[in-house]
Amino acid sequence: MAAVSDVRHVLVLPDREAAEEVAEALGESFGVDEEPRLVRDALAGEDDAEDAQWLVVLRDEGQRLDPGELDEFAARWDGWREEP
Repeated sequence: MAAVSDVRHVLVLPDREAAEEVAEALGESFGVDEEPRLVRDALAGEDDAEDAQWLVVLRDEGQRLDPGELDEFAARWDGWREEP
């Protein structure tokens, strides 16, 4: 029985609007079938929602997504790909 790898990519975006746009564009640009998960990441010690970053988490069990391309893609929205 082959082991299934649970590879995830985390894209960090400056706000919710950018995260939603990235999640939608991932399907068009990379052919991602599974809906990415959006997660609000409050900065340490900050209570204000304006100071939150948003994460777009997507699974890539087939390891077919290129990390460098994802980093360049996220940069279009002033974001980046978080290293595991």
